[in-house]
Amino acid sequence: MGHHINGKGSIVPLIDRLNKYPIGLPDNEKLREILAILFSEDEAFVASRFPLQEATMKELVRATGWEEEKLAPVLDMMAEKGLVMDMKYGRRTYWLLMPGLIGFFELTFMKQRQDLPVKELAQLMHEYLFEDPDDSMGNEMFASKTPLTRSLAYEEHIPVHSEVTPYESAREIIKKAGYGAVGMCYCRHKKEHLNQTCDKNAPTEGICISLGSGAKFMVRRGFAEEKSVDELLAVIDKARDLNLTHITDNIRHKPSFICNCCSCCCELLGGVLRGFPNGVAKAGFTLKIDAESCNGCGLCQKACNVEALTKVDNPAGKPKYTMTVDPERCLGCGACVSACKTESLSMLPVEKPETPEKKKDLFKQILKEKKRLTPHVIQGVKNTVMRKIGMS
Repeated sequence: MGHHINGKGSIVPLIDRLNKYPIGLPDNEKLREILAILFSEDEAFVASRFPLQEATMKELVRATGWEEEKLAPVLDMMAEKGLVMDMKYGRRTYWLLMPGLIGFFELTFMKQRQDLPVKELAQLMHEYLFEDPDDSMGNEMFASKTPLTRSLAYEEHIPVHSEVTPYESAREIIKKAGYGAVGMCYCRHKKEHLNQTCDKNAPTEGICISLGSGAKFMVRRGFAEEKSVDELLAVIDKARDLNLTHITDNIRHKPSFICNCCSCCCELLGGVLRGFPNGVAKAGFTLKIDAESCNGCGLCQKACNVEALTKVDNPAGKPKYTMTVDPERCLGCGACVSACKTESLSMLPVEKPETPEKKKDLFKQILKEKKRLTPHVIQGVKNTVMRKIGMS
């Protein structure tokens, strides 16, 4: 493994190509080690030649200069590894290079692997994501004005006078998706290989929901198991019993996943804890605490997945303590409300930025904010829109 780590003919062009996505991968030695394990020399070359949009076999033959007989098995193996996505429409198959995050980093740990040194990869990914003193990956992932992901509120805690659109409801997103699957939690699985466990005892298996065409790919390639709508809704109920936070794409039209996240494992919520309070878009609510009935027991603090709650002296005097919330950090998910035994917590609507309509709109917005929206990238997005698959 890693025999081509310093090979500029493969790894460097691959990194350059991956950095054309809205969320890139800052180059350093840890990243090169990770990519050298995940990609063979041939796979790295093929990935580096991918266009920005989905591509047919004919287009990839032209881009790589390889004959189809040589290219086809390489692409098939890359799809098995989660490095590319193959999407079938009628008789034609389109291939899409996965980004690093959210992409092949996650897929690497979304099934049991015998073909990779998973313990070594888990350690390398942890060091890459969390131990850079400049936190370049944190800035790449979370510092844009427009977040890649957003929180979803527990519908049962939303005030009755608040109007909630279908794209703000985990249940409605699932009902409208048309197809869904459940798979392994990448974050918790990776953490297991670091000999760590979830503080909330949340499961690793059968907890992360994928939807739509992405779910079909994941089922076909063994990353997830197809589930009915009722079974998917049962996963949501299970997540709420554990006070997990629902995270999805920051788009209105056909979100592709719902992750059920905890503060101790989730790398998205970890960004909030690392100093990026706007790294995950808020659900449009914040927490209201009734200081008269709150007894400061701290159950809500334990349930909160972004450490937004703090125990303080009660100015009213009795009981002695109460809780206070940091509205800048609160995601408005409502996990804490479920944990409160005194019914002292409620959700309060707040203004929030407009959610992008489709994934292509989200990507263009983030690229524009990062000053990466070049004419070449714009054309790639337009080509994708014309095909009406993938980012659309």
